[in-house]
Amino acid sequence: MRGFSNNEAARKLGVDPATLSRYVSMGKVPAPAIVEVGSASLHVWTEEQIEHVRQLLPKIANGRKTRYKKKQSALSSQQSAKAKGKTKSKKKK
Repeated sequence: MRGFSNNEAARKLGVDPATLSRYVSMGKVPAPAIVEVGSASLHVWTEEQIEHVRQLLPKIANGRKTRYKKKQSALSSQQSAKAKGKTKSKKKK
């Protein structure tokens, strides 16, 4: 059984290592086993744990990005409605 470091697990998941660490500390993702190497403590991820986190990631809502996407889609629909109105008014002249 091969263990992966936090950086390797984050790379496999396609997220920043700091983001993965934050999710673990906030309890959004279950913490992997901790191994003492000298005076350092490291998380050791297994393939199964990485796959479990991969399934959890879409369910984790990042509030700021989620709100921004909603706001951005509302703005784009308003702008497209305005653009349609302007093109119709130009044709009338």
